[in-house]
Amino acid sequence: MKFLVMIYSDESLLDALPESEFNSMMRGCLEHADELKTQGFLLDSQQLEAPSQARSLRMRGDKMTVLDGPFAETKEYLAGFNLIEANNLDEAVKIASEFPWSRTGCIEIRPVRDIAGVRKRVGA
Repeated sequence: MKFLVMIYSDESLLDALPESEFNSMMRGCLEHADELKTQGFLLDSQQLEAPSQARSLRMRGDKMTVLDGPFAETKEYLAGFNLIEANNLDEAVKIASEFPWSRTGCIEIRPVRDIAGVRKRVGA
């Protein structure tokens, strides 16, 4: 079963870390990701640019609105993700808890919907 592990960061907490501590956390995170990939748990992992680099768009009727940055103002922003394979949600939570980023934000673990099943259901 696939799970998306979303890493949310609080920039003020990240900025408060000494550079050496941040580098140590990042290095450990990357090394751990390499281990998870070797073990077959980690399918993909990406870090996202800052929210100031984002655009949000909405379509309402025939009108499209494009805004700079994230649509909602929030203290924590989506900073990256890991796509993992786990037997169940409990195992996915255990895997996610091994990453250090809950100290500077939040880690959300969400099951990935079986899109093949959705395609079959809707006849696509």
